Amino acid sequence: MSKLREIIMENFEKCCSISELNPILKLEDLDETLEGKDLEFINEIRVKCLGKSGDITSILKCLGNIPKDKRPEIGKLVNDVKRELEDMIDEKITAIKEREKEDKLKNEIIDISLPGVRNFTGHRHPLSSALNDAKDIFLSLGYKIEEGPEIELDYYNFEALNIPITHPARGQSDTFYIEDDVVLRTHTSPVQVRTMEMTKPPIKIIAPGKTFRTDDLDATHSPAFHQIEGLVIDKGVTFSDLKGTLELMAKRMFGENVKTKFRPHHFPFTEPSAEMDISCFVCNGKGCSVCKSSGWIELLGCGMVHPKVLENCGIDPDIYSGFAFGMGIDRMVMMKYGIDHVKHLFESDMRFLDQF
Repeated sequence: MSKLREIIMENFEKCCSISELNPILKLEDLDETLEGKDLEFINEIRVKCLGKSGDITSILKCLGNIPKDKRPEIGKLVNDVKRELEDMIDEKITAIKEREKEDKLKNEIIDISLPGVRNFTGHRHPLSSALNDAKDIFLSLGYKIEEGPEIELDYYNFEALNIPITHPARGQSDTFYIEDDVVLRTHTSPVQVRTMEMTKPPIKIIAPGKTFRTDDLDATHSPAFHQIEGLVIDKGVTFSDLKGTLELMAKRMFGENVKTKFRPHHFPFTEPSAEMDISCFVCNGKGCSVCKSSGWIELLGCGMVHPKVLENCGIDPDIYSGFAFGMGIDRMVMMKYGIDHVKHLFESDMRFLDQF
């Protein structure tokens, strides 16, 4: 290769004949040089001949200095030798790899009587399992799943939901503010608002997802947690429809023997509003540490969608009505499995997760 480069460089002005170059391009000497060499040596030759600063590359860069009438013939010969060299090196590398593979198969001895190494098999996180169970229940009832941004506008997180600017939930002690009108969503209810804006009734959706509040970490509170909320909008929807839906959900999730009860409550975005309790699935309502000896466990908040919320979303409250509900998945998982601190759900401790 170096000799080829030298001949072309020396004969730019004399415009050497093609016959002078032909013997150099046969590469017999290089073929013998590569025979029996290892991969490292062959790769060095590849770089020396074909690399960015290699002989062939340098020759190709110099072809512009050769007279035009000789340039096509010399250029063709240089490209021919480049392809031949590439094929030769690839063939040598393939032969070496095949030889190494054969040697490895001959020399490696596998003792098939030794016990195998068992691979670790992962499984679903209890939070994911609970979310999937809830999704399956509502999908079987004809609901659709809707999602929305975790970084939300103040309008969707509060104003459109009839939460006034003076409400404590809008304070920095409860909400993470990114800008004056941009927050980390404190619930998945903004998804309901966005859906009502974009979809004409009837509407039947659930909105699962992560939410954020400025809670200090303790046994039952975390700054980040999971919710699943539901929304139904149609003509003639009543509170009885809400009760029947939630009772069915509770029985499918916690067992046929679970009982429910509704207590009056207040939420700005529903009227009337309620909280739903279920009989303790640990003690069957007899009283234990999980239900604090009351026999009941608070599960979720719910109510009929406030007429102002419907109006804000462009839905006529005189024609349509609806109900909404929302529950925290994290605390439900804690109660179901007797987990004493919410931090266990986020620490990725395999000793804990292997129990589920």
